[in-house]
Amino acid sequence: MSAKRVEVSVAQIAHLKGLITGSVSTVESVLDQHGRDESAHPPIRPAAVVTPKNTQEVSAILKYCNQEAIPVIAFGAGTSLEGHVLPIAGGISLDMTDMNRIIEIRPDDLLVRVEAGLHRMALNEKLAKDGLFFSVDPGADATLGGMVATGAAGTTTVRYGSMRENVLALTAVLADGTVITVGRETRKLSAGYDLTRLLVGSEGTLAIITEITLRIFGIPEKMAAAIVVFPTLRDGVEAATAVVKMGIAIARCEFLDPISIRYVNAYSSLNMKELPTLFFEFHGSPQGVEEDANSVKEIIAEFNGTDFQWAKDESARRKLWQARHDVHWAADAANPGKRGFSTDMAVPISKLADAVETCEKILASHPFPYSVLGHVADGNFHLHIFTDPKKPQELAEIIKISHHMVREIIAMGGTCTGEHGIGLGKIEALVEETGSAAVEVMRAIKKRLDPMNILNPGKIFTQ
Repeated sequence: MSAKRVEVSVAQIAHLKGLITGSVSTVESVLDQHGRDESAHPPIRPAAVVTPKNTQEVSAILKYCNQEAIPVIAFGAGTSLEGHVLPIAGGISLDMTDMNRIIEIRPDDLLVRVEAGLHRMALNEKLAKDGLFFSVDPGADATLGGMVATGAAGTTTVRYGSMRENVLALTAVLADGTVITVGRETRKLSAGYDLTRLLVGSEGTLAIITEITLRIFGIPEKMAAAIVVFPTLRDGVEAATAVVKMGIAIARCEFLDPISIRYVNAYSSLNMKELPTLFFEFHGSPQGVEEDANSVKEIIAEFNGTDFQWAKDESARRKLWQARHDVHWAADAANPGKRGFSTDMAVPISKLADAVETCEKILASHPFPYSVLGHVADGNFHLHIFTDPKKPQELAEIIKISHHMVREIIAMGGTCTGEHGIGLGKIEALVEETGSAAVEVMRAIKKRLDPMNILNPGKIFTQ
């Protein structure tokens, strides 16, 4: 966080007000709201919060900020976990949440076109009226633009894929104000460089995404959930791996360690056994769901899984998965006065049990409270570690522990992040994972698209 901070003058803020019909705020409470996310990184205020109404206003803002060398950091729901939205170099926070229209729904093509500030849950509420849903579910009610920018995934990735598989096309504004459209509304595309995938996961460093065309799906005829407990963490992870290898079409497969279950029980008023637990969800016809569940039940028995419990009715299924989604806030509630440091990693599924066990051993050798959970069916798991914000040396120590774990994961052929992104927290890890030559290619792309380095400077790699 050593980027040189750029000051924004009163005259520059006044000029920005004249460019848009939306608001430009310097109110302290608004600056505070846009100077933090869900990460453990200390908050940093922007100079102003600018809220555009459409792509043309975003273009005008970027054209002016590029001329004036004012940093621009896109902001959605503020739910990112690696410090993505922190204005470490100063500048403005570009709040996209007024750009929240559903532009069109095309059920016959199974696609929807939306503005970037639309929240995920609002989209699904609208789609449900047509018997449709958008599949990517990171848990938080993030904006879709933020989900594109971080390459979000989540609980349903094993069946439906991440944002990278579900974004068909984008409208985006480059640093100099140029508006581009990339991708098409087709399921196949082989024309030129894949600029859509370049922007997905670019964390606001290459362009500001304003419109998105997404794949959507028909709501399954039947959805049912189940939970099962295991004596050890390894048993549960190996069971999940075996289920995937058998080719069973599970929609979700999540793992929570005993500490996570304790948090969830207290927060969501449940009484699950405090043991390593797998959560499953099955989608399909009633008969297909029943067959898949029975197959899973047989497999997990071979890995000491017990107490297989169905949640067949819709209310029970929703309550179970809401509890899973609330685990982040449940952990925070169980550790009052502390700040959660949340990190994720992913490995090939054959290495998953070893990876989780290795990280748990590293964490157990330190005094910090922690929990382990994850989307284990796709090799992605999460670690939640708590620090006292009044003791900054604790955060420094936890960052060292995280780097230790990341090095172990990379050595297993894994990645330092499956879905959270690099942000501020994993800049060094990216170099270790990809090598300096690959990072230099990334720098070259950044330099070409954003030569003044105004778009979210200091994220993904040092400038």
